[in-house]
Amino acid sequence: MVLLSLFLIQPALKRTLRRRNRNNPTVQNAIVLYFRVVIVLLAVLVGITVAGYGGLLSESALLISAVALAIGVAAQEVIGSIVSGIALVLDPEFNVGDYIEWADGEGVVQSIALRVTRVETPDGELVTIPNTILTSKELIRPYGRGNSRIIQKIKLAYDDDIADTISHLEAVANDIESILSSPQPAVYIDQLGDDAVIVRVHYWIEDPNRRDIFAVRSAYASAVKHRLENAEITISPPAKRDLQGRISVDRPI
Repeated sequence: MVLLSLFLIQPALKRTLRRRNRNNPTVQNAIVLYFRVVIVLLAVLVGITVAGYGGLLSESALLISAVALAIGVAAQEVIGSIVSGIALVLDPEFNVGDYIEWADGEGVVQSIALRVTRVETPDGELVTIPNTILTSKELIRPYGRGNSRIIQKIKLAYDDDIADTISHLEAVANDIESILSSPQPAVYIDQLGDDAVIVRVHYWIEDPNRRDIFAVRSAYASAVKHRLENAEITISPPAKRDLQGRISVDRPI
């Protein structure tokens, strides 16, 4: 049993782990070690039974169960994190380098260990998250494989020609090299606000990470500001308020 597991099952397990976690040898070695421990324990139990000492195990079943229960309760959180870690390692949609969002934050996955996952936030902080949190709550991958859409909102003055402004916004997107021409960038009127017309600009970039998103958004916003100012189009017009009432001034005697 041990030889069969070591020479047949273990190599296949190693290949699977290496393929899924090229940059994470810690997880590879840990899972293989746990696999060996489980196989050895099973082999010992089978050997004891074959040798005729199965009755001893049966008589000690209550004690063994009590010890196992105590260990399980004491290590419940750790065991849960390890099980969650194995689930994350084997999940083909969760990899080192992915940008993820969870309930308490967002960032790029740097490493996946058996108990915790380390994520680098957009501010450069390294956050250590128990694996149970990532497997028990909803995870979002806003920038998955392939092309990703970016949406930017811009406020425009009611006095400006909206159609002409939309053509400027589309032209800027077409001029930026990192923005894809297919799908074609598009601009839509999103809302008629109290003080401005709010438009949504949609454009796509190829297989981005978070830094790419920041760079492209910044480049687009800068180019839009420059172009609209040259065209004398007002961006984010100031709010207007009508005031009614009387003002009294007390003159000193």
